[in-house]
Amino acid sequence: MKVKMSIEQEISRLQDLMPASARISCRIIGKPQQTAIITSIISPPWRSKNRPISINFDLWRKLSSPQRDLLFLRTVALSLGVKWLKFDVYTGVAISALGGLSWEIFYQDIVGIIVAGSLVSFGVNQIWKQNRSLEKEIQADENGIKVATRRGYSTLEATQFLIDAIEKSPLIESRRGLTVTELRRIKNLRQNLTTYTP
Repeated sequence: MKVKMSIEQEISRLQDLMPASARISCRIIGKPQQTAIITSIISPPWRSKNRPISINFDLWRKLSSPQRDLLFLRTVALSLGVKWLKFDVYTGVAISALGGLSWEIFYQDIVGIIVAGSLVSFGVNQIWKQNRSLEKEIQADENGIKVATRRGYSTLEATQFLIDAIEKSPLIESRRGLTVTELRRIKNLRQNLTTYTP
């Protein structure tokens, strides 16, 4: 007979599982209406201390406890990996365009407002894409596994549990199959498995 999961107890357990740096900024919320097991929302830069991680606990309980741990830790790592204000070309474009937009609004230049607004939109869009790139997803997997090794898992176990959680997700979420990103993440994790020694 299955024991029904207490959502409050599970949230408390997950908060304890988080690295200390995440406890201040990441907030766990139950979202029974979402189709994904777990998601993290990219918060705007002015809300960097409020990074919601939403979980559908009805779907969540269908994973084993180790699978949940690894999926959660990599999602926390993904959320913490969001960088809005890093000095690169796109940040420069967004900041410069924002300054230009303010200037054009002040002088009520319609053409200038449209051009500057387009540049702001372009810069922000590129920063958002960088924060959801395959490289960021793979880095989140690796960072989640590192935290798991400080929570009693071996690197080998943590990697396999994360692979299992990714592979099981489409069935639980009633999707047709793995996405291209998920397939590439699994491929990377399997390659890493061959380099680990128990």
